[in-house]
Amino acid sequence: MHVTIYSDGASRKNPGPAGAGAVLVDEEGNVLEELAKYLGIATNNQAEYQGAILGLEKALEMGVKRVKLRADSQLMIRQIRGEYRVKNPALKPLYDRVMMLLSRFEGYDPPEHIRREQNREADAQANRAIDEYERDRQEAS
Repeated sequence: MHVTIYSDGASRKNPGPAGAGAVLVDEEGNVLEELAKYLGIATNNQAEYQGAILGLEKALEMGVKRVKLRADSQLMIRQIRGEYRVKNPALKPLYDRVMMLLSRFEGYDPPEHIRREQNREADAQANRAIDEYERDRQEAS
């Protein structure tokens, strides 16, 4: 099975409350999974990587053989493609995790940078994670 992973991260105030989101889509364009995870306090770049990790881990769990990662973070995509070095020490372990996860697939297409408008669903998941966390916190107080 070949799956496209749309991933995104959101951070309010940067760094601030952050969320990761991913949407997994099959070859016919059917949504297989929508994922959202609250991250605590993180930067937008850390959240972007966490969105990719979230999607890649789920794809492996599902037994997917080949993936294509698409995201609107030009920095992350260019780092994964080897076009930019990872200079930020906080991003290095996240980058390493993404590369290790990618290596566990039988193959993967080159990660692709897409426009924000093409990534609305993953963005919605990242923001949903933050919104739900904040709502739950307000209800608890």
